[in-house]
Amino acid sequence: MQLRDRILARLREPDYQPANELALSRQLGLNKKQRATLNFEVRRLLASGQLARVQGDRLGLPRATAEHAGRLMFRQGGSAYIIPDVPSGTPPVDPIQIAPDDTDVAFHGDRVAYTILKGVKTRRPGETAGRVLRVISRDRATIVGNLGRSGRDWLVAADDPRFVHDVLVEDPAKSDVQPRPAAGDKVVVRLNEWKRRRDVITGTIVDRLGRTHEPRAELLGVFVKYDLDPDFPADVLREADALPATVNPRELVGRLDYREVPTFTIDPDDAKDFDDALSVETLDNGETRIGIHIADVSHYVQPGTALDREAQRRGNSTYLVGTVIPMLPEKLSNGLCSLVEGQIRLTKAVFLTFAKNGRLVKTAFANTAIRSRKRLTYKQAYALLFENDLERVRALPVPPKHQTGSTGRTLRSLKPAELADLQTWVRQLWSIASKLRTNRMAGGALDLDMPETKIFVDEQGYADRLERVEHDESHQLIEEFMLAANEAVARVTRVHHLPSLYRVHDEPDPEKLNEYRDTLATFDLHVGDLTKRDELTKLLVRLRDHPQGYTLRTQLLRSLRKAAYRATADGHFGLNKRDYTHFTSPIRRYADLVVHRVFDYYLIKFAGHPQPAGYRFGYDQAAMQRIGEHLSLTETNSQEAERESVKIKLLEFFERQLERKEPTRLTAIITDVRSRGFFVELEESMTFGFVSAENLPNDTYVLNAAGTALVGRRRKQKFELGARLDVVVKKVDRFRRQIDFAPAG
Repeated sequence: MQLRDRILARLREPDYQPANELALSRQLGLNKKQRATLNFEVRRLLASGQLARVQGDRLGLPRATAEHAGRLMFRQGGSAYIIPDVPSGTPPVDPIQIAPDDTDVAFHGDRVAYTILKGVKTRRPGETAGRVLRVISRDRATIVGNLGRSGRDWLVAADDPRFVHDVLVEDPAKSDVQPRPAAGDKVVVRLNEWKRRRDVITGTIVDRLGRTHEPRAELLGVFVKYDLDPDFPADVLREADALPATVNPRELVGRLDYREVPTFTIDPDDAKDFDDALSVETLDNGETRIGIHIADVSHYVQPGTALDREAQRRGNSTYLVGTVIPMLPEKLSNGLCSLVEGQIRLTKAVFLTFAKNGRLVKTAFANTAIRSRKRLTYKQAYALLFENDLERVRALPVPPKHQTGSTGRTLRSLKPAELADLQTWVRQLWSIASKLRTNRMAGGALDLDMPETKIFVDEQGYADRLERVEHDESHQLIEEFMLAANEAVARVTRVHHLPSLYRVHDEPDPEKLNEYRDTLATFDLHVGDLTKRDELTKLLVRLRDHPQGYTLRTQLLRSLRKAAYRATADGHFGLNKRDYTHFTSPIRRYADLVVHRVFDYYLIKFAGHPQPAGYRFGYDQAAMQRIGEHLSLTETNSQEAERESVKIKLLEFFERQLERKEPTRLTAIITDVRSRGFFVELEESMTFGFVSAENLPNDTYVLNAAGTALVGRRRKQKFELGARLDVVVKKVDRFRRQIDFAPAG
């Protein structure tokens, strides 16, 4: 037993009377050398609030402290933070910081009881420290990890680096799992009860997923870890199968008929579910009416059905590298609800009418029926915007047939007049969207869009290719109209006091922005008060061309609060909008499906639409708040699963680079310099890695006085913060999730 534990154990004994350090050391039988250690441990226990001074200078246990509850979230190094519970409808509060020794027997994600520690220093000034008192409920009963052997013991190292303990398991030869696991297998372990922190954590192997680092095993590991199920329950599939394959003509009654109005979709190359389409009309007075048509999922997914319950449980679709875990069965997500080219589909629409000068003059809402003229990719839309040679546009690659629809035609098959019309409509949309974007940015919206790295896999599921996806004008065109539709729906539900869900982004913590400001100074970026919106917008403009722009924009995002779903229209800081909701993606987000039901309630109650027989609006404010809290959690879970999937595949991709005879040269930017080497970010894939000083060429390198460069002692070659260099992959550690690079050539 460690001295720290012996001290606490003695103070908890019934016969203990408060004593000073000297008397306590005698009671514990310590020698003179151990007394210095006792004094050190006593100071630590006093600072953490686990001991208190009583009766003058004597030591005792502190009086009962106030208990709070929250969810514990670990970091990779063993420290953690608690997200405190707050009353329903109350904005979140700042996390409580927890030192590694103060986490008790809690795991990542557990709901815990904790107490506040006063006077304890944390990593950043102004943060509050706490200590876990006990676990209220476990977040999960299993972990996924790699099975290995240490001497006679069999241990499982968790995939999640935030689970810092190895788990002792019995000899796999005695396991009931078939085939029996062996060293190097990825397994699922059911954790046994862990009561005392000093005890070894034990568990039982309950499943073998395959060989660690094989694509299928890694994918199954993500499924288990994040409780994702690619399969739907039988009752859900029965309800989906009972739905028709096409729209029945009777369903068009009472809807605006937009089947002959120019309407089309713009989506990524590999998209299969199409939520939104845009229509464009030039009115007699010269005004332009834009229709934002959104798949009417609520027409098919009724409240209280098995389809609805499962969609709410999932909360959203989860997009992993190479696959998707959909919120709705394929018959709906890729079929009946998807706005497939050439097929009649039911939609909900927001109509925005713009004057010749681009000013919004009218907003209207309706249920519609459309037939998409064309399924465009972002690349095709971009070419239509900026390429005048239509034959070059016609020659662009097209998506596979199953992603265009059974009656879809490629751009190659369009007549010249049809292609010219399509270009006119796309450019007409952008002429308005570009003004919306300019006005939005001028109004203080934060331009937080960043390029992304898309990972493509081969037939065996291995990461095969990386592609940088820029947020160009074709993406911005769609974004602006989706933002406008979301804002319009949020405003009308708020103004009419309808229970609804809103997408809320609270104002940032000033202290975190000040810390971020200090970080910027280390990169020689000196800015004003970032709590002022105009300073933030000016900074984002500067970061566009800064060598560490991507990294610093990412750090800014971490300094802002996380957006969430709430039953109150509390505003969106990033967009600088009072009213905002999610309305435009009901195939993949349950929040949008709920808002569609509110949309129908508005049309019935305030827009004169007939009320269907047996119709009942089943939501109130309390129900909306409960749904919002649940969907905020499912969204976070999906985001973490998606990040995990990307990390796994990036490591896999770069590990395969090591097998090449001629290593690929990769352009990198130095983002941080240390005495033992420097960190880099790859320009193309935005992947981070480390270059060790040991791998630098033909010299001994030392850190300069400013801490911004490694300089060779003899040749004076310099590797400086912000500099570009070509690198090759040197080493990939899949378990630690680290990539080492070396200068190329």
